[in-house]
Amino acid sequence: MYIGRIVSVGRTAEGRLCAAYRVSSRSFPNRTAVLGDKKVSIVPKPGHEGDVFKNPYIAYNCVRIVRQGDVAIATNGSQTDVIAEKNDEGMPIREALVLASLMLDYEKDAYNTPRISAVVDKQAGAGWLAIVRHDGLEVQRIPLEFGRIWYVATYEENSINAAQCDDFPVSTAREACDYILSQGVFAQR
Repeated sequence: MYIGRIVSVGRTAEGRLCAAYRVSSRSFPNRTAVLGDKKVSIVPKPGHEGDVFKNPYIAYNCVRIVRQGDVAIATNGSQTDVIAEKNDEGMPIREALVLASLMLDYEKDAYNTPRISAVVDKQAGAGWLAIVRHDGLEVQRIPLEFGRIWYVATYEENSINAAQCDDFPVSTAREACDYILSQGVFAQR
């Protein structure tokens, strides 16, 4: 089943928090992730730079780390920077998610692609998921249980609900990446 892009928040059995993003695209598969200083950017692969003129939504920072490393933000679009900057300036996470979602709205592409966001805060021990679709907006604090992961996607599974969670049997960042790419509930998505 193709459910599009996915963001997730989780807590390992050891108590480490995780915010993750899985990029996938039917329309623009020629993208790559570039690691930077406290951020990850999605950009066209070499030879496909012109794709940004076909669709302005395909290049963005998908992950930002702020608040001296205590807060991680993972999203499918330019809302990453708005959430990160507002939270770094002191705005509470929920309000930053609402502001970015209302301000940028869903993507005005052929699919009305929702904007999805995930945030974890180490100091609060909390996680949030947000989605803005053409027909609504949801922002929810997620009860981060040990060894569990929650997610929301751009298509099909595009509402925040208790059924969209899974066991999260990982200990490292590498294992978390592998998990969201091809294990557990994500193996069929």
